[in-house]
Amino acid sequence: MPTPERPTPDRPKAEREGPVDAKGLHYPFDGVPEEGAVRQVAEGVHWVRMPLPMTLNHINLWLLEDHDGWTVVDTGLNYSRVTAAWEKIFVDFLAGRPVKRVIVTHLHPDHVGLAGWFTRRFGVHLWMSRTDYLMCRNLTLDTGREAPPEALSFYRAAGFTEEALAAYRERFGYFGRGIFEMPDSFRRIVDGEILDIGGRYWQVVMGSGHAPEHACLYCPGLKLLISGDQVLPRITSNVSVFPTEPFGDPLKDWIASCGRLREILPGDLLVLPAHNEPFFGLHQRLTALIDNHEQALTRLLDILDTPKRAIDCFSPLFKRTIGPEVFSMATGEALAHLNCLIGRRLVARLRDEHGVDWYRRIAPEAKAAPLSVGIA
Repeated sequence: MPTPERPTPDRPKAEREGPVDAKGLHYPFDGVPEEGAVRQVAEGVHWVRMPLPMTLNHINLWLLEDHDGWTVVDTGLNYSRVTAAWEKIFVDFLAGRPVKRVIVTHLHPDHVGLAGWFTRRFGVHLWMSRTDYLMCRNLTLDTGREAPPEALSFYRAAGFTEEALAAYRERFGYFGRGIFEMPDSFRRIVDGEILDIGGRYWQVVMGSGHAPEHACLYCPGLKLLISGDQVLPRITSNVSVFPTEPFGDPLKDWIASCGRLREILPGDLLVLPAHNEPFFGLHQRLTALIDNHEQALTRLLDILDTPKRAIDCFSPLFKRTIGPEVFSMATGEALAHLNCLIGRRLVARLRDEHGVDWYRRIAPEAKAAPLSVGIA
């Protein structure tokens, strides 16, 4: 990856200051943009905040001035309130200058949901990583299908009851319901690629774990990072194992990505996250994300002297009570931690006669011998 120049921006002093939280993060802006409004956060960079119909009730999107038009970074969910808010912005803010391209950080519906709506409306291309584009197209095909046997077996192995499996069957295919029909072609972006947006140098920096190939955008001239869900200041992005890849190790990828971003990016960037508010303190936050997961792995390992199912592993991982609305997500995250411990040769998995997987700590004396712990 090339090392970019890092000029000092002419940023007003007021934007460098602001409340400091207990984690050492600085929040330079008061308040957030209203629905359908736009707020400038740096020269040529504008903040849009759109609603989400869920507990996490908002997403931050970005409008970048791009010569005679605009580049949109992330689009929001395919949701009537979001399209109405965009229509207001088109009239009130774009000033007749068209959207020239749409960049999507990763495949999740709150980010890619209106990509097809934008590309068709303005006749432009979607810019996205190949892995996330193809996976998103694949997942949208599940809408209207019945839950496949492999998925039911996956959650049965995790410890789901028949009632929980019935709830999963009912929700299956939900992913695609928040996504406007995806464009049939896209423009691939890759790690280290340099984009010219409005005459400024923007570098693509890829992360992984929360999504397979998550694109962040780094502008050294503005000392700014659009981080998507790869770095959030007050919440932790979900890192999960899913039925499509039951033996995956996304937590290993996530921890490695956080370490890599901390190594290659300056620590004094203004970070523009997809959720919560813009902040300073990139390196502090990346270190905290790594440490939090390592501590969770240690707490999890400590309870595995007695064999446990994935659904028995919530207490060392989550501070909140896990209700039915997040049960599947919590299970995926528990499996991500368990698979990471298996990859580190600290835990073994055994499937019983009922198709349920049990996880246990490997005795120290057994670690020296060859192990078969990945497949029951």
